[in-house]
Formats: sequence, structure tokens, C-alpha cells
Amino acid sequence: MKQPATQTGRAPAASKIRQKIRQNIRLAADIGGTFTDVAAFDERTSRLLLGKTLSTPKRLVEGISDGAAKAGAEFADAAIFLHGSTVAINTMLERNGAKAALITTQGFRDVYEIGRINRPDAYNLYFKKHDPLVPRSRRFEVRERLTAEGDVHEPLDEAGVHAVCDKLIELGIEAVAIMFLHSYRNPAHEIRVRDIVRERMPGIFVSASHELSQEYREFERVSTVVSNAYVGPRVRDYIAEIDGHLKQEHFDGSFLLVQSTGGLYESAQAQQQCIRMLESGPAAGVVGTQALCQAMGVGDAIAFDMGGTTAKAGVIYQGHALTTSLALVGGYERALPIQMAMIDIFEVGTGGGSIAWLDDGGALHVGPRSAGAEPGPACYGRGGDQPTVTDANLVLGRLGADRFLGGEMKLDIEAAREAIDNKIARPLGLTVTQAAAGILRIAATTMSLAVKTVTTERGLDSAAFPLVAYGGAGPLHAAAIAREIGMAQVIVPRAPGHFCAFGMLHSDLRYDFVRTWPARLAQLSFADLDRVYGELIAEGEDALTRSGATNAKVRVVRSADVRYVGQEHAVTIELPVNVLKKEDRAAIKTLFDAEHQLRYGTCAPMEAAELVSLRATVTGVMRKPKLERIAKGTATPPKASLRGTRAVNFGDAAAKKTNVYGRDELKAGNRIRGPALIEEHASTTVVFPSDRLVVDSFGNLVIEIGRA
Repeated sequence: MKQPATQTGRAPAASKIRQKIRQNIRLAADIGGTFTDVAAFDERTSRLLLGKTLSTPKRLVEGISDGAAKAGAEFADAAIFLHGSTVAINTMLERNGAKAALITTQGFRDVYEIGRINRPDAYNLYFKKHDPLVPRSRRFEVRERLTAEGDVHEPLDEAGVHAVCDKLIELGIEAVAIMFLHSYRNPAHEIRVRDIVRERMPGIFVSASHELSQEYREFERVSTVVSNAYVGPRVRDYIAEIDGHLKQEHFDGSFLLVQSTGGLYESAQAQQQCIRMLESGPAAGVVGTQALCQAMGVGDAIAFDMGGTTAKAGVIYQGHALTTSLALVGGYERALPIQMAMIDIFEVGTGGGSIAWLDDGGALHVGPRSAGAEPGPACYGRGGDQPTVTDANLVLGRLGADRFLGGEMKLDIEAAREAIDNKIARPLGLTVTQAAAGILRIAATTMSLAVKTVTTERGLDSAAFPLVAYGGAGPLHAAAIAREIGMAQVIVPRAPGHFCAFGMLHSDLRYDFVRTWPARLAQLSFADLDRVYGELIAEGEDALTRSGATNAKVRVVRSADVRYVGQEHAVTIELPVNVLKKEDRAAIKTLFDAEHQLRYGTCAPMEAAELVSLRATVTGVMRKPKLERIAKGTATPPKASLRGTRAVNFGDAAAKKTNVYGRDELKAGNRIRGPALIEEHASTTVVFPSDRLVVDSFGNLVIEIGRA
């Protein structure tokens, strides 16, 4: 990437110059468990500047400042600051959120704990259901009742609400979730209770279910609002801290956060609807993959992001990022559902900092515990003594001890050897090399499950997709994962260690609205359908206006949840404008049958169908950075690109003499036969002995996976 330009000029016109600069520069920061990545895009010059630094868990905003400084960018010069973070999902997974309470309809406080009556692991005698974020002792009922049509069946007992508030104050509650039966039809009771709680407990975090979801399904709705309340205070304080820091840095532009849909929303909205940024960082990577595929003319791909703590996978299918209306946090068996639109991402606890360990039976495991940034892997020399995936890569020669982060950070190979020897090799009677190879093999197998999950559940064959690998550790493991699955091609984009931050620069302002609206397809009133869509779209356009995105091009997508009559669950299909204008019921049914066939391997063209919920996505399209093409070269890489050789173990008995290339010196058209290592500032790409690599016109590394 281009280096930051030096500024010249004198002070008299500085304010005018700075104002002009502000209109053109966008900053993006992605905070991971181990590293913080920053990307800055100057629309005037199309210059993209990058910075990477270790995350600072005790005060995350410091990592953003350090990354911006390394990128040569200043907050005061930017018009927009974009941010993605894993703070919401980590709070849920680590169970360190707020002391929250739930207020719900009388007789329904156990809905949250009962959940769905399913037992996915039928023969497991030790099976346990999900653990609620709010225990039964902090779930309170009040008298009120709405009908399924939204009419008041029993008025709200306000005296009872005040009595509950007395108990909440006595318990020292930090956050309150409110969920009443059928409030998606009529939110009046939720709104009144929300106002009473805020009046009685000023400053407390309060979340009402209708603000997050206007769909039916009480368990999913209560789980969503409780999750929002549980993470709310921590996320709100976190965003407020960044906002305060931006003001100290004289930033007066727009502060936007990445939602789980890959779209952007305002920081004020993010501080209240915190759960919408559950997968914000990973979603940005999928958005970046979509932009990369469009530039390369690739319709389908799997986005694979491996950082220091986790590995994530999403799917680009027919040019679009696949989304879902329901996410399960914590795995299918003990999951807490989150009912809102988001990019369909599957995550496993395997990253560069994932710790290798032995169970009581002597079996080797990798993750989900991570060494993080503090103390980090043993080789970081920051006090860590547990063996990690990064330590294994170093021991096997796949990482250079003196070239990590472009040489900024020296790695301690002896500390890595000692950690693997003490914790894994000697207890198992293996050599350090064998133990390190075993760690990587298990990690690759675990990560391949993430890739398979996001495809097979959609009826797609993961082996037929190219794998776009990014994140600091993604290119290290991509070829091994592709082999595990049977994939033929791996694509490593430029600056993969900064790819999620780069993806944020391709995000648009986006607002998703949904309304439960059951209707048989055969009796569907298209006039009523158009009216409801009009209301949803108007909400989205109002939100865009409030965001200040007056120059953004507005794009609207209409979709619906459809199912066969008698089914419980539905699938989402997009409804093209021409189909709605023609009032073409047959076309809607054909679209639904095709999606059902893809998802489940079967469909029923002769069966009646019904709509369940209507969805509208309103997007304010922002200007995107273009992918730069690199200089052309010959098939033979330039001599300046060869940095020497290193003994590398690829899982075989003996190490192989391997050429090491500097990525910055490679040209378009260069071809490299494996084995090889391609090094760059924040990542290393491993090319196995039977693989072949070509550099395309955008500087992407396209690896054809060989068959031994």
C-alpha cells in the first residue's frame, strides 16, 4: 500500500485546508482480541494507509490511537470514523456483562429458561440446556396482556410496575430488559414501562423488545432483548469512551459503527441497540470479500478470517453476502438466539493465540482459550508460558522470528520450543516438531468445520468455492484448510492483516426493518403489501436523513419470510420490484420453491405457501475505495523479492528448504511453485510443496491447491 504523504505548507490557510481534507478522509479501526488494525482512505488521492498494533485490553481506545499513528493518520483530518469491535460478542461468551433484570407479562417469566422444547443431543446423559443471562430470581412479572392482533386484553398495572422498580433498586440492577407478549403488534405497554423505569432509575440501561425486533416468537424476542440489556452498559461505556477520545483529538465528523449486517449505524443508536454490533468486525471482513470478488469477477467465495483469538467464515453466493435473521450464540446445543438480521457467520475459538492443552485422558486440544494480547503466545516474550498456534508456526519455520510485523516485533523461538515441549511434547512422548505439527493439524480441522458449517447448512458444496483468506493468521493456514475440505483455490488479498478494517471502508449506511405480517399467498392483497413496505421504507429513509448521509445514493431491497402452509419455520426470499408490480403470485412461489430446494434439498411446488414476515433493507450507498492494480512483471519473480531460504516443516518427517519472498516486491503475473513463504508486514502466506501461486493484476495471491 502507498505510504503516507508528508504535509507541507504554512499555517495561514491551515483551517481551510483541514476543512477540505475532512471532506475526503475516512478512518476505520477494527479491534480484535490480539491486534488492532487501522485503515485510512483519502478519496482525493485514492491513497490507502494502514497501521497495526497490539490491542490494549485495559483501555482499548489506546490501541486505536496507536494504530492511527502507525498509519500516519490523524482523527482531526477525518470526516468519518468507522469502527468494528467484538466487545458485544465477547461479553456474552465470557459472561461478564451487567447485572440485568427482565420485566415481562404475568405468567411468562419462564419462557426465557424453557426455550424451545428440543434436545439436539438426544442420547447424551449429561446434556444441559442453555444458561440464561438473567436468573429466575431477577425475572419479574407485571399484569398486562395484549391479543395477537395488538388489542389491549388487560390494561397495564402501573402500580405493579412501580413495585417491581422498588425491587430493582434494592437489588442494585444495572440494566433492565422489557418484553411483553405481542408487543411487536402494539408497543404501548413496553413504552410506558420503559418510561417509568427510566424515571425511577435515572441513568440505568433500559431496553424494550419492540425496539430490536418486530417479529413474533416470544423465546427469541426475550433472548434478544435480554442479551441487549446484558451487554448494554459495557458497550455503551465503551462507545462513549471512544467518542470522548475522538473529541479530545478534535474529531468533529461522523462516528459510525459496523452492524452485524455489514452496514453502518450511528454511535448514538449503537449505544442503545448494542446487540446489532454483535458480529461487527467479522461482518466487515465479509463485506470486503464481496468487494474483492466483484473486482475479480468472482461470483462465489468463502470468506475466512483468522485472527489472534478466533476464526470466522461467511459466504458470498452469486455476488451477495448470505445473511440470516436468527443467530445462535454459544453453539446449537446451548445457544442463546438473537433475532435480527445479520451476515451469516460461523465462528470457532481457534486463532493464532489459541492455547494447546491436554485433557485428563491425554488428548490434545487447541482452543477455545486464547493467550490474547496480554500476555500473548510464549514467543511474544511478554510472560506467557502456554503453547499456542503461533508458537507452533514459529517452531515449524512458517514464521520468521526476526520478521514478525515487518521486524517491529522479535519472536522468541526458544520460549516457543520450551512451552510446546513442557506442556505437549514430553507428556505425549513426542518431539517438539511432531507436537507442533499436531497442534496445527488439529487447528486446521477445527477451522474447516466453520467453513463447512456456513455452506452445508445452506445446501452448498464448500469444496466448489474458492477460499478468500485474511486476518493476520488466515494466510498461514488457508492452504491446510483447503486441503482438509477438498477446495481447489485460495485467494489471499493484499494487506490481509488489515482486511476487516479495509472492509469497513466498503460498508454502507444500512437500516433493516421487519414486521410480522402473516398472509396466505393465494389471498395476498398486494395493496396492503405495498402499504406495509412503504411504512418500513419510510422508516429507513428517515433514519438515513438523521444520520446526515444526504449525498448517499438510496437503495431499497424488499424481501419476505415464506413457508409452506403447516410448516413452523420459514425461509427468506428477495422480492424483485417487477414481481410486486405485476402482482405475480406464481413468480413469488417459484422463488420460494427454489430457495427451499437449495436449503433443504426438496420443495413442494403443488403445496400452498404463506408469507410470515416482511423485510425492508434501506441502504445509503457511500463511495468506495477502488482496488489498485499493481505493476506488471514476468512469470519469474524479481530477484529483489527473494529474501532467502528457510527450513520449513509442512507436516512431514523432515523440513524442506523453502524460498521466502517479500510480497511488496512481487509483480502481476509472477508465478511461484511451492514450497514457498510469502512475507508481508502483518501476515505470512504458506504455499505447500505441491501448490502453485500466481499474482493477479490487483496483487492478490491466487493459490491453486495441488494434489500430492
